[in-house]
Amino acid sequence: MQPAVLLLIDQQGDLATAGHSHKDQFWPWKSRNIQGRGIATPTLLLAFSKFPEQESQDISQAAERMEMSIQALKQKVCQKHKRSLRPTDLLSADLLTMIANISGCLPYMLPSKCPNNCLANKYRLITGACNNREHPRWGASNTALARWLPPAYEDGLSQPRGWDPSVRYNGVQLPLVREVTKKIIHASNEAVTEDNLYSDIIMVWGQYIDHDIAFTPQSTSRTTFLTGMECQMTCEKQNPCFPIKVTTNDTLTAGMDCLPFYRSSPACGTGDHGILFGNLSALNPRQQINGLTSFLDASTVYGSTPAIENKLRNLTSKEGLLRVNNKYYDNHLEYLPFTDQIPSPCAQDSNASEDERIECFMAGDSRSSEVTSLAAMHTLWLREHNRLARALKNINGHWTAETVYQEARKIVGALHQIITLRDYIPKIIGPDAFNLYIGLYTGYDPTMNPTVSNIFSTAAFRFGHATIQPIVRRLNAQYLDDPELPNLHLHEVFFSPWRLIKEGGLDPLLRGLLAHSAKLQVQDQLLNEELTEKLFVLSNNGSLDLASLNLQRGRDHGLPGYNDWREFCGLPKLETQTDLNTVITNHNVTEKIMELYHNPSNIDVWLGGLVEDFLPHARTGPLFACIIGKQMKALRDGDRFWWENDNVFTEAQKHELKKHSLSRVICDNTGISEVPADAFLLGKFPQDFKHCDNIPGMNLEAWQEFYQEEEICGTPKSVANGDFVYCSEFGKSTVTYSCQYGFQLQGEEQLTCTSKGWNFEAPVCIDINECENEINPPCSPSAKCINTKGSYKCLCTDPYKLAEDGRTYAETLPKDSLVSIILRTRKQVKDYESLSHQKKQTVEASLTTWGSQVLLSSSSSSPSPT
Repeated sequence: MQPAVLLLIDQQGDLATAGHSHKDQFWPWKSRNIQGRGIATPTLLLAFSKFPEQESQDISQAAERMEMSIQALKQKVCQKHKRSLRPTDLLSADLLTMIANISGCLPYMLPSKCPNNCLANKYRLITGACNNREHPRWGASNTALARWLPPAYEDGLSQPRGWDPSVRYNGVQLPLVREVTKKIIHASNEAVTEDNLYSDIIMVWGQYIDHDIAFTPQSTSRTTFLTGMECQMTCEKQNPCFPIKVTTNDTLTAGMDCLPFYRSSPACGTGDHGILFGNLSALNPRQQINGLTSFLDASTVYGSTPAIENKLRNLTSKEGLLRVNNKYYDNHLEYLPFTDQIPSPCAQDSNASEDERIECFMAGDSRSSEVTSLAAMHTLWLREHNRLARALKNINGHWTAETVYQEARKIVGALHQIITLRDYIPKIIGPDAFNLYIGLYTGYDPTMNPTVSNIFSTAAFRFGHATIQPIVRRLNAQYLDDPELPNLHLHEVFFSPWRLIKEGGLDPLLRGLLAHSAKLQVQDQLLNEELTEKLFVLSNNGSLDLASLNLQRGRDHGLPGYNDWREFCGLPKLETQTDLNTVITNHNVTEKIMELYHNPSNIDVWLGGLVEDFLPHARTGPLFACIIGKQMKALRDGDRFWWENDNVFTEAQKHELKKHSLSRVICDNTGISEVPADAFLLGKFPQDFKHCDNIPGMNLEAWQEFYQEEEICGTPKSVANGDFVYCSEFGKSTVTYSCQYGFQLQGEEQLTCTSKGWNFEAPVCIDINECENEINPPCSPSAKCINTKGSYKCLCTDPYKLAEDGRTYAETLPKDSLVSIILRTRKQVKDYESLSHQKKQTVEASLTTWGSQVLLSSSSSSPSPT
C-alpha cells in the first residue's frame, strides 16, 4: 500500500486552522452566550464583521496552513542544523510544490481562464477577473493587495514592525499603539468641531465606498498555530495573535495586559511560503488579500463571488430582482434580508420577547450591520436596484430576468462611480490634487493596474475615521428632533439592525445625516471616545479601540513609515520637529508625536497622514490626497467597464446617468420628499433643501430596446435552472446561456444565428455534484456529503457532533488530543505515487524531520497520532 502524506497542522484541535474543509465553518460568535439574551464580546463582533465569505475563507485557510507548515519546517530544520537556513536549502522544488498542493494554496495561484464570448464584453464578471485581458487577476477578488512600496517587515519577510521589542528604529523602539491613541488621537465626545461645509452623509459614503473596494480578512483562527493558545487569553506574540499591549490600569481590558488582535490572513505564495512559487531563491514578502473586487462596481450590493451573488438574488423573479427581507417592511419599502448565519451576534431590543430576534443583515459586504447608517446606505441601494429592475422590465418586456438583472447592476455600478468621482472625491482631496493626480478622463488604459493598494486601504482611506460623529441623530419630516426617536451615542447603534427596523426605518436616520454636519478632522480632536473607548461595546464586557486597531493593522501589513510615503509622493522628507511644524499647525501635537516617536521617519503612516494640515478646499493633507488621488485614477483608468469608456453605455444613456445623484436615489427609495441638491453639502432646512420634484434624475427610456425577433432563428429555448442573454457583436446575433449557482452548463454556452437557424441546440443546466469534488471537498473528512439540487449537505460523523446552531460541527475529542488531517483525495495520492522511488525517499526523509508536524501513514489507515 503506497503511503499518503498526512499533515498534522495543529495539536490543539483548532479546526479552522487545522485544515478541515470549509464546511467545518468556524463561527466564533456562535457560542452559548448569544443564544437567547446573551451578548457577544467586541472581539467576536469584529470577528463576525471581518469574517470572510466562503472563497476568501478557503484561500485564507490554505495560506495559513501553508505558512504554519513552513514555519514548523523551518523550526525543525534550524534546530537540527543549529543555524538559520531557508527550507529550500534542504528541500526540493518537487516537495515544496507538493506542500503547496496539500495545503490547498496551489489552485489559487493559477491564472484565471477568461471566457471569450459576447457576454463577457457586455457585463463585468462578479469576481472582477478578466477586466484586463492581459492581466486577468488585476482587480479581481481574493487576490493580493497591490504594493506601491516594498513592505517594511522586521525580518524582511513577514514579521510586523513592533513585533520584537529589541528591534530599534532610528535608535528607539516604536511606541505602543495604545499609548499613541491615548496621548495623541483620543478626544472626548464633547470635543467635536463641526464641519461647516459638509453633511454627515459624506462620512457614511466614504465608509460605504471603502467597503465596495477593499476588505482584508483577518485570520480565521482564534488560537496560535504552534501552541494552540487562545488569542483572547494570551499576551504573547505568536501568529496569528499580535496583541496590543496596554498599561495595567487601562479601562479597555478586564485585567489583561493586552487587547486581542488577529493578524490579517496572508495571500497564498507570500511570506514564509513565498519560496513555493516562482524563483525559489527569492522570497516574496507577506502580502494580504483583498476579498472584494477592487473596482467601483457596487459589490456592496451584489457581492464579489458567484456564491454571495447567488445568495443575494431572487432567482424566482422574472424581473431580475434582489432578495429582500420577508418579515419586515419600512412603510411598504424593502429591508435587506437577514444573514443565514444564525444566530448572528447582532444586538437585540431589550424589550423584545425571546422569539423576536432580529438578525444581522446580509448584503454584498459582510460589514453592512456595523452601524445603522451603513445599513441604511446598503438598504438604499438594494431598493434602487429593484426599482431600476422593475422599470427596465416594464420598458423591455422581452428581456429575460438575467438581462434585466445585469442591466440594472450595470446602472447601479455606474452611479457608484459617478457619485464617488464627481461628487465625493473632489471634496476630500481638493480641486488642485484632483487635477494633479486624477484629471480628465481620456479612456481605458490597459497598462494601468486598478488593484487596490495596501497603503490606500490600510491607511489613507481610513482618514474618514476622524470624521465620525459620536452622536446619531434622527429627525422627523420637518427635519426637527423627534421626541420618540432621541439622539443615540454611536456605541448604541453598533450591530443593531433592530433599531432600523423598530425605530422608524430609514427616513429619520437619513434626515439626521443630511441635516447635520460631519465631524471636522482637527489635529487635537481625531477620534472620539465612542471609537477609542467603546468600539463594538454592547454591554460591560470589554471594548476595542479603532485607532489602535488601525495603527496595529498598518504594522501587521508591513506599511513603511510616514517619510517613506512622503518621498513616494514627491513631498519633502521631514527630519526634525521644526520640519514637522511646517506641515502640522498645532505644535502641541507635533511635540507629543516627537515625545513618542523621537524621529519623524518612525511615525506610523496613518497617524502622519491624518494630522497634516488640509490642502485648500480639501479634507485631507498632501500625503493622503496623493495616495487617494493615485488610487482613484487607477480605479477609473484601469477599469474596462468604467461608465465613460466607449461601448459601455450609449451616448444617450451616459447623458441620462449624468443627471442622477445620491439625492435622487434618496428621493426614489424613501419617504423623504425634500433633500439638498447635493447630499454631501451641508444646508439648513428648509431654505437649502429642494422638493424631490425638482431633483433631476435619469430617464430610463434611453435603455428601451426595440425588439425584433430573429426572422430566421426565432426566440431561443429557455433552460431550467438557467437563463440567457441576447448579444450583438460584429453584426452577428448571439445568445449566451448561464446557469444558476450550483448548476453547470452542458452543451454550447453561446449560440449564433446563421442562415440555417441557431448553430447549436440549446444547452441544459445540470446539477453539480459537489460531493465528487476531490480537489477541494465541500465537507470535512469527518462528515458525509449528501448532494442536493443546486447545493449539498454535510452530515457529521464521529468524533463530531452537530453544534447548537444546527449547521456546524463541534469536536468531541479531548482538547489535548492530536488532530491529524488526512488529505485522502485520489489526486493527491496519485501525485505522490507518480514520483520516482528516489524522490519518494527524499520526500519521506524530509517529512520525518517535522517530528509531530508531518507524518507518513498508509492511505488506507484511519487518522491516528503516531
